[in-house]
Amino acid sequence: MKRLRKALACLLLCALLAGASAAPAAALSDVPEDFWAKEDIERCVSLKYFYPEADGSFGVGKEMSRAEFVVVLCRVLGWKPTSPARAVYEDVPETAWYAGVVEAAYHQGAIAGQDGSFRPQDPVTRSEAASMLVRALGYGSIAGLIQDMSLPFQDVKANNGCIVMAYGLGLMDGTAVSDFSPDSHVAREQAAAMVMRLHDKLSGSTLSRAGVAVSEKNLPELKGYEAVGVAAAKLAYNGAPQIVSTMDGEEARAIRAAAGAAGAKPLLYVSGTAYHVRENEAELLAEALFQAVEAEGYGGLFLDITGLTTEPQRDTLTSTVRLLREKLGERLLYVGAEAPTWKGAIFGYDYAGLGEAADRLVLRFERKAESTAGQTVIPLEPLEQVYYALNRLRGVVDAGKLTLFLTSTGTAQKGRELASLTGEELAARVAERSGRSHYSGRYACAYLEGEGENDVWYLNGQAIEERARLTRLFGGGCLCLSDLNNTLPEVLEAMP
Repeated sequence: MKRLRKALACLLLCALLAGASAAPAAALSDVPEDFWAKEDIERCVSLKYFYPEADGSFGVGKEMSRAEFVVVLCRVLGWKPTSPARAVYEDVPETAWYAGVVEAAYHQGAIAGQDGSFRPQDPVTRSEAASMLVRALGYGSIAGLIQDMSLPFQDVKANNGCIVMAYGLGLMDGTAVSDFSPDSHVAREQAAAMVMRLHDKLSGSTLSRAGVAVSEKNLPELKGYEAVGVAAAKLAYNGAPQIVSTMDGEEARAIRAAAGAAGAKPLLYVSGTAYHVRENEAELLAEALFQAVEAEGYGGLFLDITGLTTEPQRDTLTSTVRLLREKLGERLLYVGAEAPTWKGAIFGYDYAGLGEAADRLVLRFERKAESTAGQTVIPLEPLEQVYYALNRLRGVVDAGKLTLFLTSTGTAQKGRELASLTGEELAARVAERSGRSHYSGRYACAYLEGEGENDVWYLNGQAIEERARLTRLFGGGCLCLSDLNNTLPEVLEAMP
């Protein structure tokens, strides 16, 4: 989205200025050396998110008004005040110093109407601050969907969704183990800590990129990719685990060579299902996979097994991955797993065990058609599901290892089945239906209106940016394209 690009550009520029040319903030008279928020305060002042008081103090302990908090939030996200300002609230005069910022925040969705009033001079509460932070990021719809998600705080009775997200994203903490104090007012130093967390997550967390190549044909530029999975094999079972080739050897070698020349690690991508994971056969499976990697000199393994639902399968896969970790040594190990869902349960994946052994835990999201308001939708890696998964695995798996497996191709429903469109087919339809292309803000997914057939859903550049931002907010990680050969140019450009 345009506002995201502008916000990230501003944040990156601010980070560069802070590290290179910004002068250190002058000593603030009320910020002692051992003050808990000293670093956040000084950085906020250096970046001009906050300004010192006239007497040279920062104003520690001074409550922030709702207008002041919105002003600071707009500075962090790089939103320009509307000029000349127009009245969007009856209690915000067009001549007020904060009027243009309040209007900008209103149009960006960070604040909503409250019976025509904004209450600009009222102290901002912790609950209101959580709402503004979450809504400013564009996650208001997700917050509405997770109202029932549990929190460790016993004093939260309203605005649960926004508080869940502000806490889960690490933007706000509780005031005690079981208290959030939603009605308490936010002091300037507390706001400084919040906005610097937001700044650091958006501009400081690095993301890696990876992808799976299914052919030598139409292979894009691979420079900047950490790894490229070569889809050259799959699992089979004939009394014992076996690795079956699915690609001509010469073609596989050409892909490996292209990846190596670009500085990316070529990984043997091996797919399989629950059928191939048998109890008490971890050693056999690990050895078969290792020998396949060794035989062709791959730089590692990308093991992607779907459909596991039982504890024996879970234990076998975890044992297999641990054995592979030992056998592969310094070579990369990517392991695919079906992402946990908000109200669903997947018993076949030991996320903690897999995340500990693998270099990357690649989360695959279920692709299915849903009915919403009488319309069939097929969102790919919907943003709400991505949030559920990342939040559920917070503290379970190192955030830097979590990887989103993103569908590169288009998807449409034909009869009762879901069909994929190649990159060429998708690009042609996007060009043909440029006036009928839409973007679902809820799912962060693009779609084309069908003509005598169902809509085509796909990830475009904006969708990739949204998933990259959410991943950054959770602490980094990696984005992996499911099919490098059939990816839209704008998606390739949007990859981190």
